[in-house]
Amino acid sequence: MNKPDSSLPIPAILDARWALFARVAELGSLTQAANALNGPQSVISRQIGQLERQCGAKLFRRTGRGVVLTEFGEIVYRRIRALMLEADRLADDILTTSNIPIGEVHVGLLPSTVPTFAGRLFQAVQAQFPRVRLHLVEGSGAQLEEWLAGGRLDMALLLREGVVDDRDEPCLLTTTLDLIGPRDAPVLASGRIAFDALQSLPLILPAEPHVLRRRLDVLARERGVRLSVSVEADTIALQREIAAAGIGYAIVAAVSGTGVQDGRLGKARIVEPELMRSIVLGTTRHRPSTLATRSLHQLIRTLFSHPAPIR
Repeated sequence: MNKPDSSLPIPAILDARWALFARVAELGSLTQAANALNGPQSVISRQIGQLERQCGAKLFRRTGRGVVLTEFGEIVYRRIRALMLEADRLADDILTTSNIPIGEVHVGLLPSTVPTFAGRLFQAVQAQFPRVRLHLVEGSGAQLEEWLAGGRLDMALLLREGVVDDRDEPCLLTTTLDLIGPRDAPVLASGRIAFDALQSLPLILPAEPHVLRRRLDVLARERGVRLSVSVEADTIALQREIAAAGIGYAIVAAVSGTGVQDGRLGKARIVEPELMRSIVLGTTRHRPSTLATRSLHQLIRTLFSHPAPIR
Protein backbone atom coordinates (compact mmCIF):
# COMPACT_ATOMS: atom_id res chain seq x y z
CA MET A 1 0.00 0.00 0.00
CA ASN A 2 1.30 3.44 -0.86
CA LYS A 3 2.00 5.68 2.13
CA PRO A 4 0.52 9.21 2.16
CA ASP A 5 2.71 12.12 1.24
CA SER A 6 2.96 13.74 4.70
CA SER A 7 4.19 17.00 3.13
CA LEU A 8 0.65 17.57 1.81
CA PRO A 9 -2.24 18.73 4.02
CA ILE A 10 -4.97 16.22 4.79
CA PRO A 11 -8.34 17.37 3.37
CA ALA A 12 -10.66 18.69 6.07
CA ILE A 13 -12.86 15.90 7.40
CA LEU A 14 -15.36 18.31 8.98
CA ASP A 15 -16.56 21.69 7.76
CA ALA A 16 -14.08 24.20 9.23
CA ARG A 17 -16.97 26.39 10.38
CA TRP A 18 -17.79 23.83 13.09
CA ALA A 19 -14.30 24.29 14.51
CA LEU A 20 -15.02 28.03 14.70
CA PHE A 21 -18.33 27.29 16.40
CA ALA A 22 -16.60 25.10 18.99
CA ARG A 23 -13.92 27.70 19.70
CA VAL A 24 -16.52 30.44 20.22
CA ALA A 25 -18.50 28.12 22.52
CA GLU A 26 -15.41 27.35 24.61
CA LEU A 27 -14.24 30.95 24.90
CA GLY A 28 -17.69 32.53 25.24
CA SER A 29 -16.69 35.46 23.07
CA LEU A 30 -16.45 36.24 19.37
CA THR A 31 -13.65 38.70 20.11
CA GLN A 32 -11.58 36.17 22.06
CA ALA A 33 -12.16 33.54 19.37
CA ALA A 34 -10.97 35.99 16.70
CA ASN A 35 -7.84 36.73 18.74
CA ALA A 36 -7.15 33.05 19.32
CA LEU A 37 -7.60 32.22 15.63
CA ASN A 38 -5.82 35.38 14.46
CA GLY A 39 -8.70 36.32 12.19
CA PRO A 40 -11.26 39.14 11.88
CA GLN A 41 -14.29 38.96 14.15
CA SER A 42 -16.60 39.88 11.28
CA VAL A 43 -15.66 36.72 9.37
CA ILE A 44 -16.27 34.50 12.40
CA SER A 45 -19.62 36.20 13.08
CA ARG A 46 -20.65 35.75 9.44
CA GLN A 47 -19.74 32.05 9.43
CA ILE A 48 -21.60 31.42 12.70
CA GLY A 49 -24.59 33.17 11.12
CA GLN A 50 -24.37 30.84 8.10
CA LEU A 51 -24.42 27.80 10.40
CA GLU A 52 -27.44 29.15 12.26
CA ARG A 53 -29.33 29.71 9.00
CA GLN A 54 -28.49 26.21 7.81
CA CYS A 55 -29.58 24.73 11.15
CA GLY A 56 -32.73 26.83 11.25
CA ALA A 57 -32.13 27.79 14.88
CA LYS A 58 -29.90 30.01 16.99
CA LEU A 59 -26.70 28.46 18.32
CA PHE A 60 -25.75 31.38 20.59
CA ARG A 61 -27.45 33.95 22.75
CA ARG A 62 -25.73 37.34 22.99
CA THR A 63 -25.08 38.76 26.48
CA GLY A 64 -23.38 41.87 27.77
CA ARG A 65 -20.20 39.85 28.41
CA GLY A 66 -20.09 37.80 25.22
CA VAL A 67 -22.09 34.83 23.98
CA VAL A 68 -23.51 31.68 25.56
CA LEU A 69 -24.88 28.57 23.92
CA THR A 70 -28.62 28.23 23.51
CA GLU A 71 -30.25 24.96 24.55
CA PHE A 72 -30.05 23.87 20.91
CA GLY A 73 -26.44 25.05 20.75
CA GLU A 74 -25.55 22.92 23.78
CA ILE A 75 -26.88 19.80 22.06
CA VAL A 76 -25.00 20.60 18.86
CA TYR A 77 -21.77 21.41 20.74
CA ARG A 78 -21.70 18.05 22.54
CA ARG A 79 -22.15 16.18 19.26
CA ILE A 80 -19.67 18.35 17.35
CA ARG A 81 -16.95 17.95 20.03
CA ALA A 82 -17.25 14.17 19.77
CA LEU A 83 -17.10 14.34 15.96
CA MET A 84 -14.10 16.69 16.08
CA LEU A 85 -12.17 14.33 18.36
CA GLU A 86 -12.93 11.40 16.06
CA ALA A 87 -11.98 13.45 12.98
CA ASP A 88 -8.69 14.41 14.64
CA ARG A 89 -7.95 10.76 15.39
CA LEU A 90 -8.71 9.80 11.80
CA ALA A 91 -6.48 12.58 10.46
CA ASP A 92 -3.72 11.45 12.82
CA ASP A 93 -4.10 7.84 11.67
CA ILE A 94 -3.80 8.97 8.06
CA LEU A 95 -0.78 11.16 8.72
CA THR A 96 1.06 8.69 10.93
CA THR A 97 0.72 5.61 8.75
CA SER A 98 4.47 5.97 8.24
CA ASN A 99 4.95 6.14 12.05
CA ILE A 100 6.24 9.73 11.91
CA PRO A 101 4.80 12.13 14.52
CA ILE A 102 3.12 15.04 12.72
CA GLY A 103 0.92 17.89 13.91
CA GLU A 104 0.58 20.54 16.61
CA VAL A 105 1.22 19.96 20.30
CA HIS A 106 0.44 22.58 22.95
CA VAL A 107 2.52 22.34 26.14
CA GLY A 108 2.26 24.50 29.28
CA LEU A 109 5.35 25.26 31.37
CA LEU A 110 5.71 26.57 34.92
CA PRO A 111 7.71 29.82 35.19
CA SER A 112 10.41 28.12 37.28
CA THR A 113 11.04 25.58 34.50
CA VAL A 114 11.18 28.00 31.57
CA PRO A 115 14.80 29.30 31.86
CA THR A 116 16.54 25.99 31.25
CA PHE A 117 13.82 23.55 30.14
CA ALA A 118 12.00 25.45 27.37
CA GLY A 119 15.05 25.68 25.13
CA ARG A 120 16.02 22.04 25.70
CA LEU A 121 12.52 20.88 24.86
CA PHE A 122 12.27 22.98 21.71
CA GLN A 123 15.68 21.82 20.46
CA ALA A 124 14.87 18.16 21.20
CA VAL A 125 11.58 18.41 19.29
CA GLN A 126 13.34 19.98 16.29
CA ALA A 127 15.96 17.24 16.29
CA GLN A 128 13.73 14.22 16.93
CA PHE A 129 10.31 15.25 15.60
CA PRO A 130 10.84 17.89 12.90
CA ARG A 131 7.25 17.63 11.65
CA VAL A 132 5.75 18.43 15.04
CA ARG A 133 4.82 22.09 15.61
CA LEU A 134 5.45 22.81 19.26
CA HIS A 135 3.45 25.57 20.97
CA LEU A 136 4.80 26.53 24.41
CA VAL A 137 2.79 28.52 26.93
CA GLU A 138 4.00 29.82 30.30
CA GLY A 139 1.60 30.16 33.21
CA SER A 140 1.16 29.77 36.93
CA GLY A 141 0.11 26.41 38.29
CA ALA A 142 -3.52 27.56 38.61
CA GLN A 143 -3.56 28.93 35.04
CA LEU A 144 -2.10 25.74 33.60
CA GLU A 145 -4.69 23.64 35.47
CA GLU A 146 -7.47 25.81 34.02
CA TRP A 147 -6.10 25.72 30.46
CA LEU A 148 -5.62 21.97 30.65
CA ALA A 149 -9.15 21.43 31.95
CA GLY A 150 -10.51 23.65 29.17
CA GLY A 151 -8.67 21.77 26.42
CA ARG A 152 -6.40 24.67 25.45
CA LEU A 153 -3.32 22.55 26.16
CA ASP A 154 -2.43 18.96 25.36
CA MET A 155 -0.21 18.64 28.43
CA ALA A 156 1.34 20.79 31.12
CA LEU A 157 3.80 20.73 33.98
CA LEU A 158 1.80 21.02 37.20
CA LEU A 159 2.66 21.49 40.87
CA ARG A 160 1.67 19.06 43.59
CA GLU A 161 2.53 19.59 47.24
CA GLY A 162 4.30 16.65 48.87
CA VAL A 163 5.37 13.35 47.35
CA VAL A 164 2.85 12.03 44.83
CA ASP A 165 1.73 8.66 43.48
CA ASP A 166 2.46 8.99 39.77
CA ARG A 167 0.07 6.38 38.42
CA ASP A 168 -2.32 9.01 37.03
CA GLU A 169 0.12 11.92 36.59
CA PRO A 170 3.76 10.94 35.92
CA CYS A 171 6.01 12.56 38.53
CA LEU A 172 8.86 14.36 36.78
CA LEU A 173 10.64 15.76 39.81
CA THR A 174 10.35 15.88 43.59
CA THR A 175 12.26 18.52 45.48
CA THR A 176 12.44 20.31 48.82
CA LEU A 177 11.30 23.83 49.63
CA ASP A 178 13.82 26.56 50.46
CA LEU A 179 13.54 29.85 52.26
CA ILE A 180 15.20 32.58 50.18
CA GLY A 181 16.15 36.11 51.14
CA PRO A 182 19.04 38.60 51.01
CA ARG A 183 22.35 36.78 50.54
CA ASP A 184 23.89 37.95 53.84
CA ALA A 185 20.80 37.35 56.03
CA PRO A 186 21.89 35.62 59.29
CA VAL A 187 18.89 33.25 59.30
CA LEU A 188 20.14 31.71 56.04
CA ALA A 189 23.77 31.32 57.11
CA SER A 190 23.60 27.66 58.17
CA GLY A 191 21.75 26.58 55.02
CA ARG A 192 18.92 25.05 57.10
CA ILE A 193 16.03 26.54 59.04
CA ALA A 194 13.33 24.85 61.12
CA PHE A 195 9.74 25.47 60.07
CA ASP A 196 8.89 26.83 63.52
CA ALA A 197 11.58 29.52 63.10
CA LEU A 198 9.57 31.06 60.25
CA GLN A 199 7.30 32.58 62.87
CA SER A 200 9.60 35.53 63.44
CA LEU A 201 10.16 36.34 59.77
CA PRO A 202 8.33 38.64 57.32
CA LEU A 203 7.19 36.26 54.58
CA ILE A 204 6.47 36.77 50.90
CA LEU A 205 3.75 34.27 49.99
CA PRO A 206 1.22 33.75 47.20
CA ALA A 207 -2.30 34.96 47.91
CA GLU A 208 -5.02 32.52 48.89
CA PRO A 209 -6.28 30.09 47.65
CA HIS A 210 -2.83 29.09 46.34
CA VAL A 211 -2.03 25.44 47.17
CA LEU A 212 1.29 26.32 48.87
CA ARG A 213 -0.34 29.03 50.99
CA ARG A 214 -3.02 26.60 52.08
CA ARG A 215 -0.45 23.95 52.94
CA LEU A 216 1.65 26.36 55.00
CA ASP A 217 -1.40 27.66 56.87
CA VAL A 218 -2.52 24.14 57.77
CA LEU A 219 0.95 23.13 58.96
CA ALA A 220 1.32 26.35 60.97
CA ARG A 221 -1.98 25.72 62.79
CA GLU A 222 -0.98 22.15 63.54
CA ARG A 223 2.30 23.29 65.08
CA GLY A 224 0.97 26.39 66.82
CA VAL A 225 3.10 28.69 64.65
CA ARG A 226 1.87 32.14 63.61
CA LEU A 227 3.12 33.08 60.15
CA SER A 228 3.55 36.76 59.34
CA VAL A 229 2.84 37.58 55.68
CA SER A 230 4.34 40.95 54.79
CA VAL A 231 3.76 40.78 51.02
CA GLU A 232 1.51 38.66 48.77
CA ALA A 233 3.01 37.89 45.36
CA ASP A 234 1.77 35.15 43.07
CA THR A 235 4.74 34.59 40.76
CA ILE A 236 8.20 33.29 41.55
CA ALA A 237 9.79 36.17 39.64
CA LEU A 238 8.00 38.70 41.86
CA GLN A 239 8.82 36.79 45.02
CA ARG A 240 12.51 36.65 44.13
CA GLU A 241 12.70 40.36 43.34
CA ILE A 242 10.94 41.37 46.54
CA ALA A 243 13.17 39.05 48.57
CA ALA A 244 16.30 40.43 46.87
CA ALA A 245 15.17 43.94 47.85
CA GLY A 246 15.34 42.89 51.50
CA ILE A 247 11.61 43.22 52.17
CA GLY A 248 11.06 39.66 53.32
CA TYR A 249 11.64 35.96 52.70
CA ALA A 250 10.00 33.77 50.07
CA ILE A 251 9.47 30.01 50.03
CA VAL A 252 10.36 28.39 46.71
CA ALA A 253 11.17 24.96 45.33
CA ALA A 254 14.82 24.00 45.31
CA VAL A 255 14.76 22.85 41.68
CA SER A 256 18.31 22.26 40.52
CA GLY A 257 18.85 23.35 36.95
CA THR A 258 15.43 24.94 36.50
CA GLY A 259 15.95 28.20 38.35
CA VAL A 260 18.10 31.16 37.47
CA GLN A 261 21.04 31.62 39.86
CA ASP A 262 20.83 35.02 41.53
CA GLY A 263 23.85 36.33 43.40
CA ARG A 264 21.66 38.70 45.40
CA LEU A 265 19.88 35.84 47.16
CA GLY A 266 20.78 33.29 49.78
CA LYS A 267 18.79 30.20 50.70
CA ALA A 268 18.22 27.71 53.49
CA ARG A 269 16.38 24.39 53.29
CA ILE A 270 13.25 24.27 55.44
CA VAL A 271 13.46 21.32 57.86
CA GLU A 272 11.65 19.87 60.88
CA PRO A 273 9.59 19.03 58.96
CA GLU A 274 11.16 19.00 55.53
CA LEU A 275 8.66 20.25 52.95
CA MET A 276 8.49 18.46 49.60
CA ARG A 277 7.00 19.54 46.27
CA SER A 278 6.51 17.57 43.07
CA ILE A 279 6.25 18.53 39.42
CA VAL A 280 3.95 16.22 37.47
CA LEU A 281 2.98 15.99 33.81
CA GLY A 282 -0.75 16.45 33.39
CA THR A 283 -2.69 15.76 30.19
CA THR A 284 -6.08 16.94 29.00
CA ARG A 285 -9.07 14.76 28.29
CA HIS A 286 -10.46 17.27 25.83
CA ARG A 287 -7.95 16.92 23.00
CA PRO A 288 -7.14 13.81 20.94
CA SER A 289 -4.29 11.50 21.87
CA THR A 290 -2.10 11.42 18.74
CA LEU A 291 1.29 9.99 17.89
CA ALA A 292 2.68 13.53 18.19
CA THR A 293 1.26 14.11 21.70
CA ARG A 294 2.33 10.66 22.88
CA SER A 295 5.83 11.25 21.52
CA LEU A 296 6.09 14.64 23.26
CA HIS A 297 4.79 13.16 26.49
CA GLN A 298 7.57 10.57 26.51
CA LEU A 299 10.18 13.13 25.42
CA ILE A 300 9.36 15.44 28.36
CA ARG A 301 9.68 12.53 30.79
CA THR A 302 13.03 11.60 29.26
CA LEU A 303 14.38 15.16 29.44
CA PHE A 304 13.47 15.44 33.11
CA SER A 305 15.14 12.12 33.86
CA HIS A 306 18.35 13.53 32.28
CA PRO A 307 18.55 17.12 33.58
CA ALA A 308 20.83 19.65 31.95
CA PRO A 309 24.17 20.22 33.72
CA ILE A 310 24.33 23.30 35.96
CA ARG A 311 26.69 25.87 34.46
